Amino acid sequence: MDRRHFFKQAATAGVGAAAATALAAPAVAQESPRISWRLTSSFPKSLDIIFNAANQIADSVKNATDGKFTIQTFGAGEIVPPLQAADAVANGTVEMAHTCSYYYIGQDPAFALGTAIPFGLNARMTNAWFANGGNDLINEFLAPRKLYALPAGNSGTQMGGWFRKEINTVEDLKGLKMRIAGLAGQVMQKVGITPQQIAAGDVYAALEKGTIDATEFVGPYDDQKLGFVKVAKYYYYPAWWEGGPAMHAFFNLEKFKGLPKSYQQILTDACAAANMSMLANYDAHNATALKKLVAEGAVLKPFSREIMDVCFKAAMETYADLSAKSPAFKKIYDSQQAFKKDAYLWAQIAEYSYDTYMMTQQRAGTL
Repeated sequence: MDRRHFFKQAATAGVGAAAATALAAPAVAQESPRISWRLTSSFPKSLDIIFNAANQIADSVKNATDGKFTIQTFGAGEIVPPLQAADAVANGTVEMAHTCSYYYIGQDPAFALGTAIPFGLNARMTNAWFANGGNDLINEFLAPRKLYALPAGNSGTQMGGWFRKEINTVEDLKGLKMRIAGLAGQVMQKVGITPQQIAAGDVYAALEKGTIDATEFVGPYDDQKLGFVKVAKYYYYPAWWEGGPAMHAFFNLEKFKGLPKSYQQILTDACAAANMSMLANYDAHNATALKKLVAEGAVLKPFSREIMDVCFKAAMETYADLSAKSPAFKKIYDSQQAFKKDAYLWAQIAEYSYDTYMMTQQRAGTL
C-alpha cells in the first residue's frame, strides 16, 4: 500500500468514526436526560428517620444517574401543608411526595389501606402483600387520581400513644379528644373518643394546651424527640390501629411515565432501599429510646384485653360499613384479609414460636 492510499483510507475512517460519534451522542443524551424534581414530605426534618427516607431516595437517584436526575427534598409545610402532599403531586405543584396514604381518607376510605388499618397487617406482612400484588391494587386505585406510588418506609408496630390520664376501661376513653390518623379515628369514635387529625409539628402544643387529651404518633424514638412525656405521662401499647404502617413515595403519574425506563427503575430501587432502611433504623433505635422515656417519667402500660376486644369489634363493624359504600375499599380490604389468614398461620408456626422462646431466654438473663 503506498502512502497516498494509506492516508486516504485513514481520513475516510476518521470521518466515519466522527459521524458515528455524532449519531451516538444524541441517543445517549436522550436516554439519560438532565431532570430536576421537587419532593414535598409530610414530615418535619426533625423526625430524622422518616424524613431521611426522602433524602435517601434523592441521594440514591443522584448517585445512580451521575447527577443527571436530581430530587430536591422539602420538609412538611415548606411548599404545601403536610396533609396536602399527595394533592400537590396530583395537581402538578411538585413531581413527588413522601407521605402516608391514610392522610387522604377524606377523599376515599380506600386510601387507608395503603398505610395501615386497625388490626391489619404487621410490617413484614405489609411488605409481603405489597410485593405480591397488593401495591398493584393500590396503584390501580390511584391511577384515576393521577398518582403512582411505591412503598418507601415502614415504622413497624407503633405505640398506643400518650394519655394525660390513666386508661383502665372503655369508659375511661369516652369524651377524650385524641390526635389519631387514618381509619382508627372512625373506630375510636365508636368507643367514645373524638378524633383529631393534626400534623406532627402541631401535636405537642395541642397536648400541652389541653386542646387534645391524648395523642399517638409513631414510637419511642420519634416520641422522645417530640417531647410528649413532658405533657402526658401515660404511655400505652400496642397501637392496634397501626401494626405495620407504610409510607409511600407518591409520583405524578404522567411525570413518572415520562421518565426513561432506566430512571423509573432507579427510582423503584431507591424507594425499595429506603423502605427497608426505615424499618431497620426504627428496630435499631426504639428500644434504647423506650428506656430513656421510662427514665424520664413515662408510665408504660398495656391496653387492657377489654379495650382491645371492644375496639376490634368496632373495627370490624367499620369495615363492613365501608365495604358496602366503597367498591375500591372492599376490593383492597378483601385482598388483605385473604392474605392475612395464611400469613398469620406461617407467623405462628415460625416467627412467633421462635421469638417466644428467645424472649424466655432474655428474661432468664442467658442472652
